Amino acid sequence: MSEQRADVVDATRRTRLANERTFLAWLRTGLTAIAVAIGAGKIVPGVTNVAHWPFELLGAAFAALAVAFVVYGVQRFLRVEEALAAGEFTPLRPKDALFLAAFAGVLGLVTLGFIFIH
Repeated sequence: MSEQRADVVDATRRTRLANERTFLAWLRTGLTAIAVAIGAGKIVPGVTNVAHWPFELLGAAFAALAVAFVVYGVQRFLRVEEALAAGEFTPLRPKDALFLAAFAGVLGLVTLGFIFIH
């Protein structure tokens, strides 16, 4: 019986560590979006002969996406930890995944548009 208990404890530890790694991935994704925001909003207009405001707006949108990734990552981490403590499971909510994917997808399309227009 104690061997079975050890397996449960090990599984919980592994799941908590996986949750931690996933949280760090959300943070890395947010930091990457910040780098894109700086590139699109400040670097591109600074080294090219284009109107600055569209690129600054695009950079601000990528910065907002970065904040969304970090805030959602924190919320997700906490929800999973609470579920683990209660012996439950909390899946990624489809509406959250759809929102973040749509936000990133729209920014990707706008960026492609800027590339081909400018």
